[in-house]
Amino acid sequence: MYNIAVKQEEYLTYILKDLDSDSRLEIVPERGGIVTDWTIQGQKIFYLDKERFKNPQLSVRGGIPILFPICGNLPDNLYSYQEKSYVLKQHGFARDLPWIVTNQSTNNSASITLSLSSDSETIKVYPFQFELNFTYKLIGKQLIIEQSYYNKSQKIMPFSVGFHPYFFCGDKTQLQLDIPAQEYNSKLGDKTYSFNGELDYNVEEIDIAFTQLQGQKAGFFDRKRNLKVEISYSDLFSTLVFWTLKDKNFICIEPWSAPRNALNTGEQLNYLQPDEIYTAQVSIEIQ
Repeated sequence: MYNIAVKQEEYLTYILKDLDSDSRLEIVPERGGIVTDWTIQGQKIFYLDKERFKNPQLSVRGGIPILFPICGNLPDNLYSYQEKSYVLKQHGFARDLPWIVTNQSTNNSASITLSLSSDSETIKVYPFQFELNFTYKLIGKQLIIEQSYYNKSQKIMPFSVGFHPYFFCGDKTQLQLDIPAQEYNSKLGDKTYSFNGELDYNVEEIDIAFTQLQGQKAGFFDRKRNLKVEISYSDLFSTLVFWTLKDKNFICIEPWSAPRNALNTGEQLNYLQPDEIYTAQVSIEIQ
């Protein structure tokens, strides 16, 4: 049995529930369309820094922020299009803007559809008309994010997109990573290292990118919690970024459609023709 409720705290929050599996998901449309919380039978799946979340001047650190129309940062936050320079901050603007709820359903899942469209402010930093529609479906211990990207411009629209899930993890030494790659790049992309499934969690920060993926599934097993997380993603997503901080109880495994600075380099960048719609999917399953 599925259920959708709302609550008003700092922001209006939608609560999706699968009552049969005791699975509960929270989404805040006006704070970047973000998933903020997921619990299954009392187990916390996502990390959330609640103090940062309350401050609209700070980026959210937790849940699943949406990255669009870029992933990562640009040098000096700049890119050029048709000989004109634009300023676009790290991870783009979708995670900071209010999304609109366009549909809700409790048939076969607890689902909610959110929409984000271009406006006069987005066009100043990204000169394209677009419409994004994301449907979040909760089915038992699985979250499915169905996406559509619509280029409403009369010109070709370059873009990249990503998700930045913060998985709660109290003891990283108990993690067994499952990443479909044998090497990763440093944050700046200037060094490449072999990967055997192990990382050194004693360093202050790990920020690395796996760009030569050999499969469309990734995840980890938390031995301490006896919890397995599997992330599946469409072939739109060419890169996985792993990020964590030493003294914080989270790890991020982030599906990106292109590496950082793709809007300048063109590496793995996607392009939509005028009036074209592209669809993709990311799912997270807990065992």
